Amino acid sequence: MAGDSNDGDTAAERRARGIRASGRRRKPRSGRQRVMRAAAWTAAGAVVLGGASLGFVYFKLDGNISGVDINAALGTDRPHNVPNGSMDILVMGSDSRAGDNAKYGKDQGGARSDTAMVVHINKKHDRASVISIPRDTLIQRPSCQGDESAGNKKVPAQRAMFNSAYEVGGPACAVKTVESLSGVRMDHYMEVDFSGFKKLINTLGGVEMTTNKSIKDKDSHLDLQAGHHTLNGEQALGLVRTRHGVGDGSDLGRIQLQQAFMKALMDQVNNVGLFSNPKKLYDLADTSTSALTTDSDLDSVGDLSGLAQMLKGIKSDDIQMTTLPVQYDPNDPNRVIPLEAKSAQVWKAVKADKPVPKSATKGSAGDRTDIGNVVKGDKGDKGGKKTQGTGSGRAGSPE
Repeated sequence: MAGDSNDGDTAAERRARGIRASGRRRKPRSGRQRVMRAAAWTAAGAVVLGGASLGFVYFKLDGNISGVDINAALGTDRPHNVPNGSMDILVMGSDSRAGDNAKYGKDQGGARSDTAMVVHINKKHDRASVISIPRDTLIQRPSCQGDESAGNKKVPAQRAMFNSAYEVGGPACAVKTVESLSGVRMDHYMEVDFSGFKKLINTLGGVEMTTNKSIKDKDSHLDLQAGHHTLNGEQALGLVRTRHGVGDGSDLGRIQLQQAFMKALMDQVNNVGLFSNPKKLYDLADTSTSALTTDSDLDSVGDLSGLAQMLKGIKSDDIQMTTLPVQYDPNDPNRVIPLEAKSAQVWKAVKADKPVPKSATKGSAGDRTDIGNVVKGDKGDKGGKKTQGTGSGRAGSPE
């Protein structure tokens, strides 16, 4: 009624005088209640502010990643995409000498792919196959769009070195060349360069490896004595790029070093307890995203996180390492050519989502190196004296 003062009050006025919606006055809060309420609001504020901080972190990391629209560049003339849950990723190591990489030597006409691996994730996402393609492999390179400023189309090249595809047409041409060689459609593309790789290893705190023999290579300025090592970024880069310090000095020995290092790196990531160390987790995420160039379907933190979630159950022992079956070129011992029948076995296994059969690599030049007796990763059993920082760690420019 209009004559009752409380009936005409608004809800805001009642709240201001401490009156509940029912019309009853609140009991005064005790000191403990006030403290608890303040704590609750403080916690809520922390969550809100934390969410804002995470939003900033997400935005920052998202902005680190460089993306390339491979699908738009290649169009529809590609191998059939098999939607069975498996995934194929072309992982490249670029040897560009631009920017921070200039100290590793002079560009010989442009960046090339120093490392190329096709990573096949099986449909259950519990195993992976890695097929390394030697950079010195002679192939028929398909036509690729060259430098946009030139606006020219590169004609197919006979007996071209595999790593020239990246130099001619960048990531899109590298993907097109791998698809032409394998008949397997690449779902994604990932690339890291020298400086990014080095920073990644340093941020991780180094990678544990054992050298059963000394490795010395004046070209990569790598000098490792036999024993256990925590390799820093420069040393790790020198190790995965050395040719003359191991085996017969060819790219085939270097590939097996890269494969051994890749497994050791995975073990290291799994053992450092990233999720219990938020700062290291952020630093590693910041470094990793800054080092990456991906296809446009992976160029966000959300997309990369989804990929990481898919791969989290795969450990180093779940990965089968294979080098594309090759033989030395009779006309040039510094080059290799694919063993067609055996290479076909490799790619057939990938398409069928099966492990690569041992028969596919038997007799391949890449299967005859002794690198397995030279290095191995460490999984916590250090069984001997460990050295840290052994050697100069300065990576040079092995060709």
